[in-house]
Amino acid sequence: MNFLAYCVLFLQTSQQVQSADAAFHAGYAAMSKGDLAAADAAFAQAVRLTPKVAAGHSAYGAVLLAEGRVAAAVPELETAHRLDPKDDTAALNLAIAYSGQRRYADSAGLFRGLSSKTSLTAEASLAYATALVATGDGAGAVEQVRRALVEAPENAGLHDALGAVLAQQEHYVEAEPELKRAVTLDGGLAAAHLHLGSLYLVQHKTELAIAELTKAASLAPDDLATLLQLGRAQMTTRQDGAALTTLRHAVAVAPASSDATYALALALQNAGQSKEALPLFQRAAAAKPGVGAVLTNYALALVQTGNAKEAVPLYERALKLDATSPVLREDLGVAFLQQNDLDHAIEEFQDGLALPNQGAPITAELHYDLGLAMKLKDKLPAAIAEFELAEKFDPELPDPPYTLGVLYMQTGKFAEAAAAMERAASMQPENGEGWAILGNIYKELGQPDKAVVALRRGIALVPAQPSPHITLAAILAQQGDREGAAAERKKGAELSRIAVSRQRANFALNSGTALLKEGKVVEAIAQLQGAVEADPGYAAPHRALAEALERKGNVGDAAVERQKAESLEKRLE
Repeated sequence: MNFLAYCVLFLQTSQQVQSADAAFHAGYAAMSKGDLAAADAAFAQAVRLTPKVAAGHSAYGAVLLAEGRVAAAVPELETAHRLDPKDDTAALNLAIAYSGQRRYADSAGLFRGLSSKTSLTAEASLAYATALVATGDGAGAVEQVRRALVEAPENAGLHDALGAVLAQQEHYVEAEPELKRAVTLDGGLAAAHLHLGSLYLVQHKTELAIAELTKAASLAPDDLATLLQLGRAQMTTRQDGAALTTLRHAVAVAPASSDATYALALALQNAGQSKEALPLFQRAAAAKPGVGAVLTNYALALVQTGNAKEAVPLYERALKLDATSPVLREDLGVAFLQQNDLDHAIEEFQDGLALPNQGAPITAELHYDLGLAMKLKDKLPAAIAEFELAEKFDPELPDPPYTLGVLYMQTGKFAEAAAAMERAASMQPENGEGWAILGNIYKELGQPDKAVVALRRGIALVPAQPSPHITLAAILAQQGDREGAAAERKKGAELSRIAVSRQRANFALNSGTALLKEGKVVEAIAQLQGAVEADPGYAAPHRALAEALERKGNVGDAAVERQKAESLEKRLE
């Protein structure tokens, strides 16, 4: 390079430095006024002009971080830190940015390397505490936040962070006042309401939990974590409609979130809508193939919708993840039971009982399910033994004494049957069929007065069943109450006729529906008209006939049938 060329280059470089210096000062002036956009532009110019000056990259990274552009801030701050490792300001901002990017190990390492003279702001302390928690140092996080609170005792975010970390460590008594303090200092801090609501949920204070989580959701309506926690709380308290609304919004906010999809599937299942839950469970299981709970609940939904065959391989996959779960053994056994595969069902129930430490409730359920399988195989003594064990392990379970009462009655052990059914009736006083059976047992024991009381109780609860009326008529006739006996006999005969008519109507309805699916419209109409004639007060055949007539083009007749169906349905409301 000749002398003239060198002079030209020197002048250009000098001008660049001067321009960069002017841009740098302009950037600081803009920052002091809170004009982040102007500061952004000025520092970007300074970096372009002098790319090897650490201070420019540090200042530009700080502005980008203040603007919330964490991804853009990181490379600037990394460059500044590389050019000047002793610049604690660049290192501090980079540590905060790393925490924001969930690069917690990098963040914690930088924070630890800062000079002891570097004081941390509340924001920096929160970022450091977050990184410490994420890297397994909960105690360090508590210590860091406590130090920060000495300098800023009225900072709501610090109280919230301390409460959240303490709650995560299960120090609930210490966590609660910190979280309460946070919401008192700043009622608009959504995170504090979320953490306090989550704490109440763990403490089983469900009403308080829902109140706090609802407040959090009103402050941050599209925050996924808040929506999921609120939905879970609503499910816990059986607020099924509210839970579905909340979790449907969660899925709308984050359609790719498998957590939201799974939570909505659980809410639908909880609300008795297992069919609607199935595609959501399927998506969740594809996203979480190694999570046993997802596979188990998906399988349960299949069983609940009558598709146990597809449920079995899901349960078997879940068992590979946790072979020691008696609940899984029970669920798989129930799936086999639904398919009438009694031998495999018995095997699973027995395997579940062989597992250690299954707990009294699940032990009772396993014995009960095993008893059902034995009963279906006509092994009544073995079934009775299992039901007796089920009642022993969980005396509050109403099903074992009820089933025992039926089996004792069938085997002629009427005294034992009466005792068992009385226990069942005390636990389920609204079970009309149980009272009707108990009335029959009392009749066999020669206790007509007790039989009359039990039968009348059963009739009041299930008035449409003919058999209690017929049994009551026989007892009243023996007691000399001819008028009462005749009334009950007449009522029983009428109900029997209705039951037979409904049975005929259902047979024709099923046949007609099947023909309609095959496209045989004329044949379907004939069957459905037969169903209507068999039971004119049954809405379902009218509605199915309306669909068939509409397919044939008889729009007017279809409208008449649909109107009849709607009228009959309204009577039942």
